[in-house]
Amino acid sequence: MKSWVRTEDTLAVLLGFGVLALSLPGIAGYDLLGWAASVKIWVDPAGAVSPASKGYAALTGPGAVAATFAFLLAVMSAGMVFIGASPAKFAVRFTVLFALAFACWVGGHYAYVAATPDKLPKGVEWSLGLTNEAGYLFALLGGLVIANFLPAFAAWLKEAGRSELYIKAAIIIIGASLGAKAADESGKTQAILFRGLAAIIEAYLVYWAFVYFVARKVFGFSREWAAPLASGISICGVSAAITTGAAIRARPVVPVMVSSLVVVFSVIEMLLLPQLAKTLLADEPMVAAAWMGLAVKTDGAAISTGTLTAGLFFPGTEGVSAREAMVLTTTTVKVFIDLFIGVWAVILAVIWAKVIDKKPGATVPWRDIWERFPKFVFGYVLTFGVCFAIGLMSPSSIAPMKVGSEQADVFRRLFFVLTFFSIGLAANFRRLWAEGLGKLALVYVVCLFGFVIWVGLGISWLFFHGVSPVSGKG
Repeated sequence: MKSWVRTEDTLAVLLGFGVLALSLPGIAGYDLLGWAASVKIWVDPAGAVSPASKGYAALTGPGAVAATFAFLLAVMSAGMVFIGASPAKFAVRFTVLFALAFACWVGGHYAYVAATPDKLPKGVEWSLGLTNEAGYLFALLGGLVIANFLPAFAAWLKEAGRSELYIKAAIIIIGASLGAKAADESGKTQAILFRGLAAIIEAYLVYWAFVYFVARKVFGFSREWAAPLASGISICGVSAAITTGAAIRARPVVPVMVSSLVVVFSVIEMLLLPQLAKTLLADEPMVAAAWMGLAVKTDGAAISTGTLTAGLFFPGTEGVSAREAMVLTTTTVKVFIDLFIGVWAVILAVIWAKVIDKKPGATVPWRDIWERFPKFVFGYVLTFGVCFAIGLMSPSSIAPMKVGSEQADVFRRLFFVLTFFSIGLAANFRRLWAEGLGKLALVYVVCLFGFVIWVGLGISWLFFHGVSPVSGKG
């Protein structure tokens, strides 16, 4: 029992719950997480980092970074004691890893790299538009450079490069944010909520099956690569790919490499889809809005794409309410796709244990399914459920709860950055290329632009055709 409890899964749950516990008092007006270091899109480096809450403005950016690092160092070192690792050895290496990963995170927020077309800072006329998720790509590249050019240094950092621990804690934290959003949106527009729930079925049952088939049968990828790839392309990028990888026991590098492709292609969609939607769906703005939620796979890029699309359909001050309805639709569809990641993990764990990895003539006990199932998903479901229930029972608590979950989300983003950097440290680029990294991009192009986008358009039309963004119409 002791060995079963003292695992990274359990530690991830404790970390996630601990961060969220500090955010919940925000519902009653007590700000316990506002000191966390929040990174923003910047032109002047002096404005890149600030405390998450204005109530802690006196702390300044460097103070917030120091407080965030000290908090993580303390709880993570205590966590090493919990799982039986060396806290002293971990602490020294984590200090270096945090500094490098955080620098990558800040670099990825540079305005000319990250700013989307609808949010260009004053004086910035162009940007690559990679969104703030470019920080994840920077972190991955930073880790890859060290792994492939400074292998001795990468080996020294290995004790702190606990990618699975970081990503599991991050997914637990994101459950609270999704719960608060879901409670808020369910109370606003029941019709949008129903249509959003109905539309997600195709993301799992149609998209996933097609991408998996193409990856396996057409491009010859192993199941270890095909399943996370199918989840990343068809569901929601990072979270779906990582959770799927855990359910099927894939190497950590597999879902993270898939997630990196998701970020890149989401930017391409953000540049192309709004204008295409305006051209094809000039009289169907809600179809266009839902389409953005189904087609674009990262949360940040999906909502940004929905915002851009809404601006094309309803420019000017008179279109504010219609634009808000469109963005709400995009967000609702995207959020409810995210929600079912846990359910999908259970399904995949059962299939892999009882069918794919089952030995001929052997029976597969439910214990094997239990051992294969990623336990941190329980934490994700619980955090979502608690926040969703609080929001439904007390609508007045939704706004402060969203503020608190946003502050907790600072740590979710940091855990993601640490994950990508750690994966890079453990990745040999030559080996990855030999395994078919180039072909991964080709699978993405074929599936996304040849199938996923157009099926998403058809489903959006089916559920949102004739619905007006103006209240009381459609």
